[in-house]
Amino acid sequence: MTPNLAPVAIMVPVLGFAVWRRVRSQFGRQPIRRGRMAARIVMFAVVGTLVALGGLYNPRLLEGLAGGVALGAVLGTLGLRLTRFERSPDGSDGYIPNPWIGGLLTALLVARLAWRFLVVMPQMEHLPQGAGTPPAIGNSPLTLLVLGLLVGYYITYFSGLLIHHRRFERAQATLRSP
Repeated sequence: MTPNLAPVAIMVPVLGFAVWRRVRSQFGRQPIRRGRMAARIVMFAVVGTLVALGGLYNPRLLEGLAGGVALGAVLGTLGLRLTRFERSPDGSDGYIPNPWIGGLLTALLVARLAWRFLVVMPQMEHLPQGAGTPPAIGNSPLTLLVLGLLVGYYITYFSGLLIHHRRFERAQATLRSP
């Protein structure tokens, strides 16, 4: 295996596992885990900020990221409207996300990354040893649009889940009180 392919050989199984976990969490009842949701909001905000800082040298990249974040926020709001909250008989709170939106975003991300790998891999194979830097996977406004879509969606969605869950708890408390 050439040294240029070593990072790809490591990243493909890691990305595959991450996608599998993401798809698995899009179906069925999900427990409300406030700490994890807050951590995910912070993580997506940090990733979005770091990508934006990395794209400062190219305004087209920032436009793609900003457009994706805006569209993601709209999708996140739609996803919240299609999410159902429920309390199980044992008293634990949960939500049932709309599987179509999450599945669509995951498929879009996987398709875009696969396309970028197909475009970049031939360039990396013909790169002589030690000759400059290989082409970047994320050096495309369309790729950053998809990444921004995910960042905007999940920040909006998890923030909304936390807000709606608090309202759901208050509504359940008023139903139980005389």
